Amino acid sequence: MAKYDDAAWHYNGDFPKDLAKENGATHIGMLLTWCIEMELVAEEQVEDNITQITQVKNRTQTGVDFLFDCCDGKFTTADLNEVGNGFIQDYYDDETLFAQAYSDYLSDYAEVFNIKVIDNYLDHDSLYRLENSWVNYEVLKPILNQRFRAWQSFKSYEG
Repeated sequence: MAKYDDAAWHYNGDFPKDLAKENGATHIGMLLTWCIEMELVAEEQVEDNITQITQVKNRTQTGVDFLFDCCDGKFTTADLNEVGNGFIQDYYDDETLFAQAYSDYLSDYAEVFNIKVIDNYLDHDSLYRLENSWVNYEVLKPILNQRFRAWQSFKSYEG
Protein backbone atom coordinates (compact mmCIF):
# COMPACT_ATOMS: atom_id res chain seq x y z
CA MET A 1 0.00 0.00 0.00
CA ALA A 2 1.47 3.31 -1.11
CA LYS A 3 0.61 6.59 0.56
CA TYR A 4 -0.41 9.57 -1.57
CA ASP A 5 -0.64 11.99 1.33
CA ASP A 6 -0.95 12.10 5.09
CA ALA A 7 -2.52 14.91 7.09
CA ALA A 8 0.21 14.47 9.72
CA TRP A 9 2.84 15.44 7.15
CA HIS A 10 1.13 18.82 7.07
CA TYR A 11 0.00 19.56 10.62
CA ASN A 12 3.28 18.25 12.08
CA GLY A 13 5.33 20.39 9.70
CA ASP A 14 5.44 24.10 8.93
CA PHE A 15 1.88 24.58 10.11
CA PRO A 16 0.20 27.68 11.60
CA LYS A 17 -0.08 27.18 15.35
CA ASP A 18 -3.54 28.77 15.54
CA LEU A 19 -5.20 26.22 13.23
CA ALA A 20 -6.79 22.86 13.97
CA LYS A 21 -4.99 19.84 12.51
CA GLU A 22 -7.94 19.28 10.18
CA ASN A 23 -6.85 22.39 8.26
CA GLY A 24 -3.78 20.44 7.18
CA ALA A 25 -6.05 18.02 5.36
CA THR A 26 -8.41 20.31 3.43
CA HIS A 27 -6.64 19.71 0.11
CA ILE A 28 -6.68 15.95 0.69
CA GLY A 29 -10.31 15.92 1.80
CA MET A 30 -11.55 17.81 -1.24
CA LEU A 31 -9.89 15.33 -3.58
CA LEU A 32 -11.19 12.41 -1.53
CA THR A 33 -14.71 13.89 -1.69
CA TRP A 34 -14.44 14.02 -5.46
CA CYS A 35 -13.22 10.40 -5.56
CA ILE A 36 -16.21 9.37 -3.44
CA GLU A 37 -18.65 11.25 -5.68
CA MET A 38 -17.08 9.66 -8.77
CA GLU A 39 -17.28 6.19 -7.17
CA LEU A 40 -13.53 5.72 -7.38
CA VAL A 41 -13.20 4.38 -3.84
CA ALA A 42 -12.14 0.81 -3.15
CA GLU A 43 -14.81 -1.83 -2.61
CA GLU A 44 -13.42 -2.45 0.88
CA GLN A 45 -14.01 1.21 1.74
CA VAL A 46 -17.57 0.92 0.48
CA GLU A 47 -18.17 -2.25 2.51
CA ASP A 48 -16.61 -0.86 5.68
CA ASN A 49 -17.78 2.75 5.50
CA ILE A 50 -20.98 2.92 3.46
CA THR A 51 -22.67 5.16 6.04
CA GLN A 52 -19.84 7.72 5.94
CA ILE A 53 -19.61 7.52 2.14
CA THR A 54 -23.33 8.24 1.93
CA GLN A 55 -22.89 11.15 4.33
CA VAL A 56 -20.16 12.63 2.11
CA LYS A 57 -22.38 12.21 -0.95
CA ASN A 58 -25.26 13.84 0.95
CA ARG A 59 -22.90 16.56 2.20
CA THR A 60 -23.57 15.91 5.86
CA GLN A 61 -19.91 14.94 6.31
CA THR A 62 -16.86 16.36 4.52
CA GLY A 63 -14.01 14.55 2.88
CA VAL A 64 -11.77 15.78 5.70
CA ASP A 65 -14.10 14.13 8.22
CA PHE A 66 -14.00 10.93 6.17
CA LEU A 67 -10.21 11.08 5.93
CA PHE A 68 -9.82 11.23 9.72
CA ASP A 69 -12.74 8.95 10.64
CA CYS A 70 -12.19 6.20 8.06
CA CYS A 71 -8.61 6.55 6.78
CA ASP A 72 -6.67 7.57 9.90
CA GLY A 73 -5.71 10.83 8.21
CA LYS A 74 -3.92 9.00 5.39
CA PHE A 75 -4.84 8.91 1.70
CA THR A 76 -3.49 5.64 0.25
CA THR A 77 -3.83 3.26 -2.66
CA ALA A 78 -6.01 1.06 -0.43
CA ASP A 79 -8.68 3.79 -0.43
CA LEU A 80 -9.28 3.69 -4.19
CA ASN A 81 -10.31 1.24 -6.88
CA GLU A 82 -8.19 0.51 -9.94
CA VAL A 83 -9.42 3.48 -11.98
CA GLY A 84 -9.14 5.80 -8.99
CA ASN A 85 -5.58 4.74 -8.32
CA GLY A 86 -4.63 5.07 -11.97
CA PHE A 87 -5.88 8.64 -12.06
CA ILE A 88 -4.50 9.72 -8.69
CA GLN A 89 -1.10 8.15 -9.36
CA ASP A 90 -0.84 10.20 -12.55
CA TYR A 91 -2.42 13.39 -11.19
CA TYR A 92 -1.16 13.70 -7.60
CA ASP A 93 2.53 13.42 -8.54
CA ASP A 94 3.85 16.43 -10.43
CA GLU A 95 6.52 14.38 -12.24
CA THR A 96 4.28 11.98 -14.19
CA LEU A 97 3.85 12.23 -17.95
CA PHE A 98 0.22 13.20 -17.44
CA ALA A 99 1.05 15.94 -14.93
CA GLN A 100 3.76 17.30 -17.21
CA ALA A 101 1.35 17.37 -20.16
CA TYR A 102 -1.66 18.79 -18.27
CA SER A 103 -1.15 19.64 -14.61
CA ASP A 104 -0.92 18.04 -11.19
CA TYR A 105 -3.41 18.27 -8.36
CA LEU A 106 -1.60 20.72 -6.09
CA SER A 107 -0.82 23.06 -8.97
CA ASP A 108 -4.49 23.09 -9.95
CA TYR A 109 -5.50 23.54 -6.30
CA ALA A 110 -3.11 26.47 -5.91
CA GLU A 111 -4.32 28.11 -9.10
CA VAL A 112 -8.01 27.68 -8.34
CA PHE A 113 -7.67 29.09 -4.82
CA ASN A 114 -4.96 31.65 -5.61
CA ILE A 115 -2.44 30.10 -3.22
CA LYS A 116 0.97 31.67 -3.57
CA VAL A 117 3.96 29.60 -4.63
CA ILE A 118 7.24 30.56 -2.95
CA ASP A 119 10.47 28.90 -4.13
CA ASN A 120 8.47 26.12 -5.84
CA TYR A 121 6.46 25.38 -2.67
CA LEU A 122 2.90 26.33 -1.84
CA ASP A 123 2.67 29.04 0.79
CA HIS A 124 1.68 27.04 3.85
CA ASP A 125 -0.17 29.87 5.52
CA SER A 126 -2.55 30.41 2.60
CA LEU A 127 -2.75 26.67 1.84
CA TYR A 128 -3.86 25.73 5.33
CA ARG A 129 -6.19 28.68 5.88
CA LEU A 130 -8.43 27.75 2.98
CA GLU A 131 -11.88 27.00 4.37
CA ASN A 132 -13.02 23.40 4.13
CA SER A 133 -16.41 24.24 2.67
CA TRP A 134 -18.78 22.89 0.08
CA VAL A 135 -18.60 26.25 -1.71
CA ASN A 136 -14.84 25.84 -2.14
CA TYR A 137 -15.27 22.23 -3.18
CA GLU A 138 -17.73 23.30 -5.90
CA VAL A 139 -15.12 25.75 -7.21
CA LEU A 140 -12.53 22.95 -7.46
CA LYS A 141 -14.82 20.20 -8.75
CA PRO A 142 -15.02 21.33 -12.43
CA ILE A 143 -11.21 21.32 -12.65
CA LEU A 144 -11.09 17.78 -11.23
CA ASN A 145 -13.75 16.68 -13.73
CA GLN A 146 -11.78 18.29 -16.55
CA ARG A 147 -8.52 16.63 -15.50
CA PHE A 148 -10.22 13.25 -15.17
CA ARG A 149 -11.62 13.51 -18.71
CA ALA A 150 -8.18 14.56 -19.97
CA TRP A 151 -6.61 11.63 -18.14
CA GLN A 152 -9.08 9.18 -19.69
CA SER A 153 -8.19 10.49 -23.16
CA PHE A 154 -4.49 10.48 -22.29
CA LYS A 155 -4.64 6.85 -21.14
CA SER A 156 -6.57 5.71 -24.22
CA TYR A 157 -4.06 7.49 -26.46
CA GLU A 158 -1.11 6.18 -24.45
CA GLY A 159 -2.73 2.81 -24.52
